[in-house]
Amino acid sequence: MTSPAPTAIALLSGGLDSATAAALATEAGYRVIALSFDYGQRHRRELEAARAVATALELAEHHVLTVDLAAWGGSALTDPSIAVPTGGVQTGVIPSTYVPGRNTVFIALALSLAEARGAERIVLGVNAVDYSGYPDCRPDYLEAFQTLADLASKAGREGHGPRLWAPLVNATKTEIVIEALRLGVPVASTWSCYQGGEHACGRCDSCRIRDAALREAGRPDLASSEADLTRGLVA
Repeated sequence: MTSPAPTAIALLSGGLDSATAAALATEAGYRVIALSFDYGQRHRRELEAARAVATALELAEHHVLTVDLAAWGGSALTDPSIAVPTGGVQTGVIPSTYVPGRNTVFIALALSLAEARGAERIVLGVNAVDYSGYPDCRPDYLEAFQTLADLASKAGREGHGPRLWAPLVNATKTEIVIEALRLGVPVASTWSCYQGGEHACGRCDSCRIRDAALREAGRPDLASSEADLTRGLVA
């Protein structure tokens, strides 16, 4: 009799990185349950993308939880009075798009779901290369949270708590794009732009990094700025 596939909880934002990480978990033989958050972000476009990705990758389940981090703001992604930066990523500077406590809250809730479902892994699309300014996307943060997870859960105390798995943490954006294409991730359905709207802005830091990687990977047709130039939306 065939053993059932092990379960993994994948944090799915709707962006390219989290979609690729979820696809890697599926490739590794996991039954993947996706978890997304409506946290008061500037737009809901990424949640639409998360639903599309979960369907395309045929994930076992997809849950969307509401956690209102916009109640106190503190980020360009949760406070409309703070402008989204468009000047490029500055090395060594934590950008205004950092959302205070976001990954800590999200991973804690993923841990709860993982323990309730007996999941062996919590899959994260965090990346420390392109967004090195984010304190909650770094290897030392993940290592510390793993220790916390083992101490904070019944499963962890019994020696079989879920493992945090961030397969893309040290990858470049171009490497992530290449993996996404290899895995059949619906790249065009993912959403990385910090702005809302029908089309990606092509100007924010996230768009710039994504578009440059798509060009390097030989898929400029998927770059938001190229598509917008075709429509005459970018000067």
